[in-house]
Amino acid sequence: MGTRLQGKVAVITGGCSGIGLATVKRFTDEGAKVVIGDVNATAGAAVAEEFGALFVEVDVTDPEQVEALFRTAFDTHGSVDIAFNNAGISPPEDDSILETSLEAWQRVQQVNLTSVYLCCKAALPYMLEQKRGSIINTASFVAVMGAATSQISYTASKGGVLSMSRELGVQFAREGIRVNALCPGPVNTPLLQELFAKDPERAARRLVHIPVGRFAEPQEIANAVLFLASDESSFITASQFLVDGGISGAYVTPL
Repeated sequence: MGTRLQGKVAVITGGCSGIGLATVKRFTDEGAKVVIGDVNATAGAAVAEEFGALFVEVDVTDPEQVEALFRTAFDTHGSVDIAFNNAGISPPEDDSILETSLEAWQRVQQVNLTSVYLCCKAALPYMLEQKRGSIINTASFVAVMGAATSQISYTASKGGVLSMSRELGVQFAREGIRVNALCPGPVNTPLLQELFAKDPERAARRLVHIPVGRFAEPQEIANAVLFLASDESSFITASQFLVDGGISGAYVTPL
């Protein structure tokens, strides 16, 4: 057990699996009071019980439900110090622009980008009142790179998250609020496993471009989230925080 987040209140969306779940564990280990927002009520109750967290069922595309999530955190614990806006999807129907329907495009934009807008909009009033806070929005390394194995709406949504985070980080810097975009490389999560199980060739094409030679583990990304949430990153805002195994810096990868 650590104390890096002792006494701080953290809201984590998408906290029932993958990066979100690993972050729930990491934050609680460091003393945070965690409020989990997720659409999966069954898993949410179990995760909350395991880690001593509070679970709120929420559709992150619904403004009223998002506002209720942050209000519950404040009403229960008295502050909102950290918002890890992490919920996202990457469905198989999001593919090349030539194949992706408008409906698929809009669904991914709603979950991946609009939800981050809604969460930031809901968290900021509490943080402005407190004159402190750290917002971490999950973007992706694809926000800064292009891929021939396209997921067009996912890529566009993560680019939007990166740009929005940068602007909010600048806008609220003198109010004691930091906003950063976490840009993970491919992570060994159920979401990625499901995507690549349906298309092993896509997995192989991506793996070869990672200098460290493997996908990230969720715990490794959670460590980066912890750093951005803690006071150790007090001079970091409006950044694209890449945790990508060297992908974005590589021209030729090792043999």
